Amino acid sequence: MFPEPGGTPSGIDLALLAAQAEGSVAGRRRRWLRRYGLATAGGALIVFWLLAAALAPSIAPYRPDVVHVAGRLAPPSSAHWLGTDELGRDVFTRVLYGARTSLTVGFVVVLVGAAFGSLLGAVAAYIRGWAEEALMRATDLMFCFPPIILAMAIAAALGIGTRNTMIAMLVVWWPKFARLARSVVIGQRAQEYVAAAQTIGFGPAHILLRQIVPNAVGPLIVLVTLDLGNAILVFAGLSFLGLGVVPPTPEWGSMVSEGRELVSQWWVATFPGLAILTVVMGFNFVGDGLRDWLDPHARRR
Repeated sequence: MFPEPGGTPSGIDLALLAAQAEGSVAGRRRRWLRRYGLATAGGALIVFWLLAAALAPSIAPYRPDVVHVAGRLAPPSSAHWLGTDELGRDVFTRVLYGARTSLTVGFVVVLVGAAFGSLLGAVAAYIRGWAEEALMRATDLMFCFPPIILAMAIAAALGIGTRNTMIAMLVVWWPKFARLARSVVIGQRAQEYVAAAQTIGFGPAHILLRQIVPNAVGPLIVLVTLDLGNAILVFAGLSFLGLGVVPPTPEWGSMVSEGRELVSQWWVATFPGLAILTVVMGFNFVGDGLRDWLDPHARRR
């Protein structure tokens, strides 16, 4: 099939080689799509909602708080693409502005909770001793309560409002990062590069922040990505129960709550519900893709 040494390949050989190369490329493409196709779709959903939130004042046809009682509960039309709610407010506009509220709360809660919890867990794992025990027992105490129930109790005690809801969520959000950071740092602490850094004379703070943390950040990034969707979902749930934003601030959970009894006017609750579904799915798909990409065993499969 292949030419003798010094000979020239025939047309059949060249066609066979081209077919093999094309099959190899197609196979790699199929493997890539099978492994990262959902992550790419999730990233596209996240980019879509980030752009929608950023450009809401420019692309929204109405103001989110404009009341037009005469046009209340109007179905989707050319004037109101997603219909209107009980007060005649444009649902499309409020969904766009609701993205600003939900995404902002999700990013702030997860990033602040991740930074505080990860630092606390990393310090506890590195210093060891009684300080580690005290910090981890405080973390375990937080796990004794269901997070959503504890967040509801704190939000109810503080009063409704976006800031108070964020504080309530932060109180219950950091322990998972503290526990994960502690376990990862304990694994990294026994590595040879840590002993080498100690031999050279680097201090504990330098070793922890400049040596261990960069090597332990992978699992934390995956948890942050997965938790962004969870935070948006919890915030929507609290707003649905009346413990989130103060009306008439547009927010997806409160919009679903306003339309939960309007069976015939399905658009009032359906479109903000779809917004919650798509953004949560987007973050979950990206988180799963990151987990596979950061796992060397998954990349070799």
